[in-house]
Amino acid sequence: MGITEHNDNKSAADGAIGFIKRWGLLIVILAVSAYGASQGWHKEVTLSNLIKNRQMLADFLAAYPLLTPFIYLVVYTLAVALSFPGASLMTITGGFLFGWLFGGLLTVVAATIGASVLFVAAKTSVGATLKERAGPFLDKMSAGFRENAFSYLLFLRLTPVFPFWLVNIAPALFRVPLVTYFVATFIGIIPGTFAYAFIGAGLDSVIAAQEMANPGCSAAGTCEVDISALITPELLWAFAALGLVALIPPIIKRFRDA
Repeated sequence: MGITEHNDNKSAADGAIGFIKRWGLLIVILAVSAYGASQGWHKEVTLSNLIKNRQMLADFLAAYPLLTPFIYLVVYTLAVALSFPGASLMTITGGFLFGWLFGGLLTVVAATIGASVLFVAAKTSVGATLKERAGPFLDKMSAGFRENAFSYLLFLRLTPVFPFWLVNIAPALFRVPLVTYFVATFIGIIPGTFAYAFIGAGLDSVIAAQEMANPGCSAAGTCEVDISALITPELLWAFAALGLVALIPPIIKRFRDA
């Protein structure tokens, strides 16, 4: 083998390794997400299924009190990393199984880890590519976002307007540091997470009321429980107000710099 051929092979190998490092994690996430969508996994995550199988889940928790929270943590982390729909319902399930406090804590940890995995995948692939090709405008925008990244991320997390998966990816395009992203995500999702976990903790009383009106509906999976009705407009406005509070520091800073 000649020196030129050896160098070509080495360059090809280095290129392949570089490609895997940059795009490998994102490709795996997209592939698993696509497979799950094709298999209809998201169709199984329904309130009717939760109500129908709630006794089985409770029995499993009683039999495996340590394994069950671990399984929940892993499944929730993967669901967030894969941008799997149904996070709100899974949070309600956590509150139902473990109570609003422990269930909420488990969910916050799992969601933060899962979101960070997706963030890293986007930052090392799409974010790195944009960094290489960014013009002056994008560089200036990125610098402005990073300067107040913690406040901006808190606003995005607290305000129930922006899709969770979008907020997981967008900061990667602005090259936000992972530590800042992790801490802001952890703090920012606490109010919404515990709100849904609290709903889950009280799910049995809601189902009992439905059973009185429609006996046997829980076993048949026909109980009519509207989750959106449980999340009141007042609660959403409270989240929005918290989000606006998070913007106070950069607003004050801008006025001081003016």
